[in-house]
Amino acid sequence: MLSALETAAVIAVVRAPDRDSALHGVAALVAGGVTGIEITYSTPDAPGVIAELDRRFGDEICLGAGTVRSGEDARRAAAAGARFLVAPGTTPTVVAAMRDTGCAVLSGALTPSEVMLAVDLGVDVVKVFPASLGGPGYLKSLRAPFPDVPFMPTGGVNPENLHEWFAAGAVAVGAGSELCSAADLGRGDFAAVEAKARRFTAAHSALTTARPA
Repeated sequence: MLSALETAAVIAVVRAPDRDSALHGVAALVAGGVTGIEITYSTPDAPGVIAELDRRFGDEICLGAGTVRSGEDARRAAAAGARFLVAPGTTPTVVAAMRDTGCAVLSGALTPSEVMLAVDLGVDVVKVFPASLGGPGYLKSLRAPFPDVPFMPTGGVNPENLHEWFAAGAVAVGAGSELCSAADLGRGDFAAVEAKARRFTAAHSALTTARPA
């Protein structure tokens, strides 16, 4: 799953006002080339949305659940078909419950102490959140003492600075309002969601093309 996350590279953090807008929004994201999908528990009936997306898209997308804050959240998301689970912070109880599901585990951390706790608890990827507070420079600083830790910054990621986040050492990035905003979803502007997805996809394609063989 870590490989799948790295391949997807851009993970859309979907906070939809209702089930239908979530489903239409994800369809627009996929049409725009974004296949990393994180359905947050702030979306009504998040497990039901995940189950329907799994039915519709299967392995075409890298599907996960976000804002996992309890063991019950983790178990319901995994049962619905989530392949990875994302917690906004790091606690032993929630991380243990996420690990018990067999899904890939991502938990939030910002400070070096929080990163060390996440690593000690056995998470697969550390979600740097909110990454907008420090920007790519902060991620680069974290990489110095933690060169072997996979990091996924979330917050403050856009097509213009995407290359900076990957240059700083991100294995993937999480993008919310800059990619799939609740406002766009709420007014049914799925064309805007697809257009933003295409910009992220183009920015990542340019990045991979520029990398030396």
